[in-house]
Amino acid sequence: MEVTAIWLLLLLPCSFPNFLISSCMGNQIDYLNRLVASRRSSNPPRPESWAQLDDQGNSHSSPVFVGSQKGLMQADKIDKLPGQPEGVDFDQYAGYVTVDPVADRALFYFFVESPVNSPNKPLVLWLNGGPGCSSLGYGAMQELGPFRVNSDGKTLYRNEYAWNNVANVIFLESPAGVGFSYSKNSSDYTQVGDKRTAEDSYVFLLNWLERFPQYKTRDLFITGESYAGHYVPQLASYILSRNKNTNQTVVNLKGIAIGNAWIDDNICTKGLFDYLWTHALNSDETNEGVNKYCDFASQDLVTNKAVAKNATDQCDQYQSRALTEMGDIDLYGIYSPLCNSSAIKPGSDGNVLNFDPCSDVHVKSYLNLAKVQAALHAKATKWSACSGVGWTDSPTSTLPEIRDLAKVIRVWIYSGDTDGRVPVTSSRYAIKTLQLPVETAWQPWYSDSEVIWIFPAI
Repeated sequence: MEVTAIWLLLLLPCSFPNFLISSCMGNQIDYLNRLVASRRSSNPPRPESWAQLDDQGNSHSSPVFVGSQKGLMQADKIDKLPGQPEGVDFDQYAGYVTVDPVADRALFYFFVESPVNSPNKPLVLWLNGGPGCSSLGYGAMQELGPFRVNSDGKTLYRNEYAWNNVANVIFLESPAGVGFSYSKNSSDYTQVGDKRTAEDSYVFLLNWLERFPQYKTRDLFITGESYAGHYVPQLASYILSRNKNTNQTVVNLKGIAIGNAWIDDNICTKGLFDYLWTHALNSDETNEGVNKYCDFASQDLVTNKAVAKNATDQCDQYQSRALTEMGDIDLYGIYSPLCNSSAIKPGSDGNVLNFDPCSDVHVKSYLNLAKVQAALHAKATKWSACSGVGWTDSPTSTLPEIRDLAKVIRVWIYSGDTDGRVPVTSSRYAIKTLQLPVETAWQPWYSDSEVIWIFPAI
């Protein structure tokens, strides 16, 4: 089957409620910056490990661990979250799925079913990036989940634009060491990367589908943002490889979607600095220096090898200067107020014009309440949005995987236009690199007579 459509969707800020706007995510910025900087360290993440995993997935069909799930679905059912509003009309579950019984490594999930016609709705797996940041704390509690946390850090309110209105959604905290996910083997926190994250997420899915067998034949879509530009296509590729050679559950994967995706180091870095200049956050002189001294050549999609030269000291100097020039702003939402701003409005209705930039503070308070952790069936944990897991392997680009996936499943890449860290310029450059034919011309999409989304399909 040849599926050639990759959608690029541009979300524009206006009065339309932005269901993916999130708080000033300094942690996610820090962790992505840390990974990119580590490329030039004396012990950089190994780029070849993912290719080795892909080869293994195609070459053997050894079964993965699947434990007994008897009675665990009902045990994971949440009676009621502390502080949740009245009238909740959908089932929600949370708990752990063991992915390695020897290491006692387990991943935490939060699952919400659709309130309307759930048996006929697809299954969506949501993954936040980082690497090392929580899909529960960001995706579920600040972006597309059914609830948001009030400014008191103790109560919740409904998110009118939650994705479980149209799908049944799993939020997975991965890898072990992120959020409530854990391992009894401490080396699992320092020897993790793209390879193990994909492997463990696959084992999670197989075990979860045994726990919730009614979803085995349901259409599955894997989605995420930022560094999930690695997680999502890698997991999808691994699933498709294992599906060919397994006597275990065949995962019914139908498509992937990635928002503001970090999918190629060089392309995304070039997109970042072009974005800063075109949005009047950098001087002409600095922009000229970045483009003069930085080599943004990318992945060769024929050989699958990076072709960029080493960055120069002058490149580093101009990039640092560019980040200094933009000042103290939320790079994930360049027009959003900062958490210490007098412009803060307590609470939010999910609308981009009524956005609480301190929502990550409220979420952290809420998820560290003992009664909340008990209701979620989580171990007593000092929960944090991002965790200091050591990243040991990461390819510089996932464009080869995305290119191959587009031949067999649906692929959707979308971008909000106020994210400066993984901006829409990066998404456009990356998709252009794939050299796919345009099937639908660039066009506006209206909501209430206002232009909300602009997109081509290629």
